[in-house]
Amino acid sequence: MNLKAKWPLLLILLTQLTFLNAFSQSYEKGGLLYSNPLSDKIDTAGWRMEGLGEVQFSNGWMKMFSPKEKGHHVFWCPQEFPANFIAEWEVQNLHTKAGLCIVFFSAKGLNAEDIFNITLPKRDGTFTNYTKGAINNYHISYYANSKDHPGRETAHLRKNKGFHKVQENEMGIPLRSEAIHKIQLVKFEGIIQLFIDGRKAIDWVDDGQKLGKILQGGKIGFRQMKWTQFNYRNFNVWDCNKGINGKQ
Repeated sequence: MNLKAKWPLLLILLTQLTFLNAFSQSYEKGGLLYSNPLSDKIDTAGWRMEGLGEVQFSNGWMKMFSPKEKGHHVFWCPQEFPANFIAEWEVQNLHTKAGLCIVFFSAKGLNAEDIFNITLPKRDGTFTNYTKGAINNYHISYYANSKDHPGRETAHLRKNKGFHKVQENEMGIPLRSEAIHKIQLVKFEGIIQLFIDGRKAIDWVDDGQKLGKILQGGKIGFRQMKWTQFNYRNFNVWDCNKGINGKQ
C-alpha cells in the first residue's frame, strides 16, 4: 500500500491522538497557597467540624472518625481557594469493614456567599445539606464501601447543587487496602481530575452549560460516613495556572 492509500488511516490516527491529548493533559503547580501537615491539634485551629465527627492526632497523622459511629461528618479547611488549584493529601484506612470518604471543593453558597456565612442554614453532616441544600460544590467519593451500599469501589464525581453524577468509571481506593495512598485533585477551569497514587480515577470536563456555570473558587472539606476511620496528613494546595500546551 502506497502512502497515498495510507493517508485516510494516518489521518484517523492523528485525529485520535489529538483527541486523547486534549483529555490527558497534565497541569503544573504554581505558588503554594496552603500547607498543613495535619499532625497536631494546633494544625486544625480554625477548621470546622459539621456533624458528629472528631479528630485525634498520633504519629504525625490526623485520625477522623465518629465516636460510636453516631453520625456522618464534614471537616472544612477555613482557607478560601481559587478556581484553579492542585491539592494533595495522604490517607490511610483504619477500618476496612466499612466507610466512605468524600472531598468537597469549590464550595460556596448559592449566591456566592462564604459557606460559613451565618445567613446560611446550619449543616450537620447530613448529605442533602451539601448536595441539595444552600451551597454549590463538586464532590468526589474516592473510597466507597458504606454499610448501606457495600463493595462499590468505583470513584464518583458529582456536581451540586443537584447531586448530578457526571462520572463513575475508575476504581477508587481498594476496599481492603490498609496502605498509605496519595491523593491529588486538579481543577483547571472546567477540567477536574483526581489521581490515586498517580493513577487517574476521575477525568471530566464541565462545559458550563449542561449543568450550569462552571464553579469557581471556594472551600475544600473532607466528609466521612459514620462508619469510617481514616488517617489524613500532608494537605497541600498550589495554584494551578498552566496546562501542558502552555495555556494560561
